This record gives sequence, structure tokens and C-alpha cells, in this order.
Amino acid sequence: MGSTLTRWREDAKKWPMDFWLLGLVITLAVIGLTMVASSSVAISEKRFGTPDHYFIRQLISMGLGAIAAYITFQIPLSFWEKHRGKLFLFALFLLVAVLVFGREINGSKRWLPLVFMNFQPSEFMKLAIVVFMAGYLDRHASAVKESIQAVIRLALPFGIMAMLLLMEPDYGSTFVIAVMITGMLLIAGAPWRYFVLTVLPMVTILVVLVVTSPYRMARVSSFLDPWQDPFGAGYQLTQALIASGSGQWFGAGLGGSIQKLLYLPDAHTDFLFSIYGEEFGFVGVVFLVLIYLAILYRLFRIGRKAVDSNHFFGGMVAYGIGIWIILQAGINMGVNLGAFPTKGLTLPFMSYGGSSVLLLSIALAVVFRVDHESRFYPREKPERAVDGEDESASEAVKSAKKTVKKTTKKNARKKADTKLSKS
Repeated sequence: MGSTLTRWREDAKKWPMDFWLLGLVITLAVIGLTMVASSSVAISEKRFGTPDHYFIRQLISMGLGAIAAYITFQIPLSFWEKHRGKLFLFALFLLVAVLVFGREINGSKRWLPLVFMNFQPSEFMKLAIVVFMAGYLDRHASAVKESIQAVIRLALPFGIMAMLLLMEPDYGSTFVIAVMITGMLLIAGAPWRYFVLTVLPMVTILVVLVVTSPYRMARVSSFLDPWQDPFGAGYQLTQALIASGSGQWFGAGLGGSIQKLLYLPDAHTDFLFSIYGEEFGFVGVVFLVLIYLAILYRLFRIGRKAVDSNHFFGGMVAYGIGIWIILQAGINMGVNLGAFPTKGLTLPFMSYGGSSVLLLSIALAVVFRVDHESRFYPREKPERAVDGEDESASEAVKSAKKTVKKTTKKNARKKADTKLSKS
């Protein structure tokens, strides 16, 4: 048994990618596609006269995501590292474009209308942030650990990004990106106090915006006690809680949800998790949570192995995408269960939404590329650039080593001459 397991592990090292992660993602996508089909029957019939409109569109989005992922997997990591700045600037351009040309839905301008789908630039920004931060940390790893200035440099670009997101407004994505940045900094070795420098200002701004807006304050109040106004401000959350509670241990079965019959708004998008809980119960919810945790484990494992193979940039990309997926999944589940205010964040690979599926597919393809290169192209020495101070320090070390070698050679020659003279 032990030899078989050892042989299997050795064979797994020869795989072109982490097939465990691929299997988990495919499983999650199949569950998500099934739940979109189940939860959108009533709303699809009402709006379009057919029960499978949203299912077909989600199927198309997943197909496009698979094609995009395959193409992305062929792109070497050096391309992402080289063009990380351009990617970030393009993401900022899209955030500006959505404010000018975006489609307004429920009071927010978050979507750019394209021919075949509504594109959400904030999803693209999450990927751009991961790539940009990975490149920055790769170049300034030593400075981030030792100097606060290396973190302060990020204030201007990320401040502009946060301002544009808050103008949409998209508070959920702003918070997710802030935590992603902080998490990547901490994993790279930055002191814990940097958490205060990155997240606290963002949280302060969000609190001020909530307190100064009666509409946002009403949403927070309804989140704290939705039963005060169960047919008004608290209607969506109370219906979501009813759906989750109705599932009990084993659920009503696939297709057995009552709340999806036009009782729970956004049942196929932001609140799909509640319908899932109603149809599969507590056991199904635990199973889903374990899938997300297993995906996080595989992503972090790829990140660790990449760093060990001296692919620091790729390792940080894997860590960043892992934080993105698990954080967004946790927030969405918390919103559905009444633990957090409504954020408008999708459940990764589950909720209906073309932008989310497409960008997450591309993001995971980049991680698969990280895994592939760290398996077959390990680096003997880190190739990351360093700051000017680090360069001067390394030059000083080199010159010191040369001096020591010269001194050692001179001493050796003197000793040899002395021995010869005595003899």
C-alpha cells in the first residue's frame, strides 16, 4: 500500500498541471450550472417566456471561460510579469469607461454593455491587482519587509482605483481588493502593522459613506435586524433566511425550492447560495464549503511550491487568486446568512454572471501556468529584481568577498615564501 501511494505521488509530479484543482473547479462549475438552471426557472419564464434563458447564457459563459482559460494557459508567466503595469492601467481605463458609458442597474454603474454580455470591469481589476502586486512584490521583496516607504508607494495607484470603484459604487469589490493587497503583503513578509495602513483607511472611508447616506444607513439597519421591516428594506434578507432555514439537514431536493418562485429576488445571482441551502440542506452547504476550502488549499500549495522553485512572481499570483476566491465566497455566503450587509458579490463559479465566470477562469488558468512552470522549469537562483539599496548592498558584499579572497591569497603566498626561506 505504501509503495503504491509513493509511486502514485511520483507519477503525480509528472502531470502537466494540478489535476486535483482542475477536478475541484469542474465539480464546482457543474454544481453552479445546475443551481443556475434550478434557481432561475421562474424568473426566466416570467421575463423571457422560457425556463432556460439564464441557464443557456451561463452555459455559454462557461464555454467562453473554458476557451479563454485554454488560451491563457499557453501564455508564459514572463508575459504577465512584463506587462503587469499596462494591465493595471487598462483596468483603470475600464473603470473610467464604466462611469461614462456603463449600464446602470439598481442604482449602480458597474457594467459595460457588450454585444454578447454585460462586462464588469471590477472583476478584471481583481485580476490586474493580483498580477500587479505579484510583480511589485517580486521586485521589492526586501524593501517591503524592511521599509514602510515600499508600501506607501502603492497609495497613489490604489487610491485612484478605490476612488473609481466607490464612484460606481462597488463597496464589495473595493473591500475585497483591499484585503487581497494586504494578504499578499503579509504573505510576502511585510509586518502586520501594514494591515492598518492599507485596510483601516478604506474601512474609515466606507463607514463615513454609510453614515452620511440615509439610503446606505437604511441598508445597514435592515441587515442588523431585517425583521423590523420584513416586507420593505429587510425583505430580501428575510426571504434568504427563510430559504436557508427551510433546507434543514438534507434539503428539499434539487428543484424543490419554494423561495425561487419569485419570492426571493436575485435568486440566481447574489442569493443563489440560499436556494442551494434550501434544496441541499446543511449537509450540502458543508460539502460546498469543503470544496472551496480544498480549492484554497490547492492554490496555496501551488503558491508555496512556486516560491520554493524560485518562481516568486508566480507564487504570489497563486496566493492572491486564492485569497480572491475564498474571500469572495465567504462574503457571499455571509450575506446570504445575514452575517454581512448586501455587497453585490457573486459566489465564484456558482452565481449567474458572465464577467465573474470569464475572469475567474482566466485567473485560474494563470495559476495552472504557474504550477506548470514551477514543475518543469524550476529556477536555480531567484531572478527577481531588487531595489537600488539592495543592489548597492549586493555589490558591497561582492566587493567584500573579492577583498577577502585577495587577502587570503596574499597571506597564503607569504606563508609559502616564509617556509621556502626557512628551508
